[in-house]
Amino acid sequence: MFTGIVKELGSVESVERTADGARLRIGAGFASQLAEGDSVAVNGVCLTAAALADGAFEADAMNQTLALTNLGELEAGARVNLELALRAGEPLGGHIVQGHVDGVGEVAAVEPDGFARRVRVRLPEGLRPYVVEHGSITLNGVSLTVAALLADGVEVSLIPETLERTTFGAAAAGDRVNVEVDVIARYVERLMQGFVPRRELVE
Repeated sequence: MFTGIVKELGSVESVERTADGARLRIGAGFASQLAEGDSVAVNGVCLTAAALADGAFEADAMNQTLALTNLGELEAGARVNLELALRAGEPLGGHIVQGHVDGVGEVAAVEPDGFARRVRVRLPEGLRPYVVEHGSITLNGVSLTVAALLADGVEVSLIPETLERTTFGAAAAGDRVNVEVDVIARYVERLMQGFVPRRELVE
């Protein structure tokens, strides 16, 4: 589990693609804190550290992950948002994030707003019902508050700290971003499916 509070910006050192998937090598300052088998969120995608060496970790991404997220578009030199898995006793600074991407959105516009920037993101139609104004959403692994609901997506407002510490500092129209909606909304929908109000039985 994660919180959507990005630990650092990592750099993709190499991408080895085969018919079976891809092996990503990512340089990270916290690589020395990892052990093989640890979970790491890469642009919001939960991956497993498979190898560690020289300030970097390697992780495998299967074809389904490459097809359903923006990891399939990564090339050497790309910057990625990184977060270590939440440990017991650590503060939940963002919101509950599983690292299970629900879909990919697209940045529609980036506009200055004082010291902040407002970013509009188009969402897949099937994900829009799970988003509420002032609720939480995860974009590229970053826990964000929905500033406004739009007909085709959401708008978020990013403070300088977020712009400096995440890939959103270089976000531009046309960028594709991984989207994870609030898991609580998913569970509520599931629990309500097939719900039938109780009524008194009449003999």
